Amino acid sequence: MTKKSAIIENAWLCPFIEGEIYPLFGDLIISGGVITKIRSKSFQTYLKNPDKVEKNSFNAHARVVTIPLVNFHDHIYSRLAKGLPLKGDFGNFQNVLHNLWWKLDRALDEDMITASAKMAAVESIRNGVSYIFDHHSSQSCIPGSLSLISKAMNDFDLRGVLCFESTDRNGTEKAIEGLNENKNFHTLQLNGDFYGMLGLHASFTLSDDLLTEAHRIQRQFDLGIHIHVAEDECDNKLSLEFTGKKPVRRLRNFKLINSKSILVHGVHLNKNDFLKISEADGAIAFCPDSNLNNSVGLPEFGEIPKSIPFLIGTDGMHSNVARSMKQLFLLSRGQENSFDDSTLLVKKIYSDQINFAKKYFHDFPQLNQGDLADLVIWDYVPPTPLTKENLWSHLIYGILEYPVHSVLRKGEFLLKNFQLMNHDENKIRNEIFLQGERLFNKMAGMR
Repeated sequence: MTKKSAIIENAWLCPFIEGEIYPLFGDLIISGGVITKIRSKSFQTYLKNPDKVEKNSFNAHARVVTIPLVNFHDHIYSRLAKGLPLKGDFGNFQNVLHNLWWKLDRALDEDMITASAKMAAVESIRNGVSYIFDHHSSQSCIPGSLSLISKAMNDFDLRGVLCFESTDRNGTEKAIEGLNENKNFHTLQLNGDFYGMLGLHASFTLSDDLLTEAHRIQRQFDLGIHIHVAEDECDNKLSLEFTGKKPVRRLRNFKLINSKSILVHGVHLNKNDFLKISEADGAIAFCPDSNLNNSVGLPEFGEIPKSIPFLIGTDGMHSNVARSMKQLFLLSRGQENSFDDSTLLVKKIYSDQINFAKKYFHDFPQLNQGDLADLVIWDYVPPTPLTKENLWSHLIYGILEYPVHSVLRKGEFLLKNFQLMNHDENKIRNEIFLQGERLFNKMAGMR
């Protein structure tokens, strides 16, 4: 990616400074992929001549500019899973796993994985997501699978933290292959834009032997784990039945939770579980759309200790992190949490995501002078002035409801005026369909 100079004029800018957003109207001066100057201006002066900009500047026309969105729990491998010929019972969560996801991840090959990654990349850019923490599974195509994903993401100028979903459900050999894929990918460090985590499926499909080896690898490479925890009550029930311990206690006993770890869902955790997670400095990634879709219940948002970092993910259902954040706010209200408490929940996630992302990307931007010019321009023009006091109301009831207009990475447009840049989107869609058709036919013949 070249690093040209650029000017974004006439925008409502939302820089994040010491835990708060301080909106201002003005311009961004970008050079060498970095914000070199923030130039404030009078909104009233802009209104007198809204089309006046410097030569070669991009006129935002009073749209809102924020930091990029981060998907802290994606399943890129799920992108082709639309309209597949499915068989069997889907009456509970375990059957959904057996009859859809565990069949799908055995069916995927290299070309299907690449097509899935391209589809995720396009969807993510269109939704303002340029940082993805992915939890991958392709149990018949393990070695090199994470490199396939990183190459596709890199072609679209995205950044990622990737891992492979290690599990014992397909035998010891596959379990070790999964762990090795995590280890091998971590050593590649592609362009400083990709990093590795230690991927684990969920406690009820992980043996003590696998967790012992996972701990050894984690200590050797200083990795955080990325794992599903108590998404459904079956994780607690089966873990207790097979090992005598519930998921969080097992992870703590193997010393696997650390400050770089993501525990996903946490729907069926109790106060003691949360205390253990807090003590280990682990983070929880909420995926409300997926929880609703799978009928597994929802976390009691108001009862989770605020000492735990809160993140947001989509669980592979889609790439619309903004929608998931709005969904979470509404669900919190549905649990009879106050407007203030529900707003503070969104505010906490917004802040925690920055702090957690910086554990991997030390240069993760906050829309301040000297930061990387990674940003989102929303197709939202505030109907009232944007202030520190009303920003979160604008975010929840305005910004998150509007489409993404443009996306920049290091000062270069990935999406401009709703158009994907530097890629033939029609060609990409056709390539994706060909692999989706292959997957459709393959799964039609699977038991």
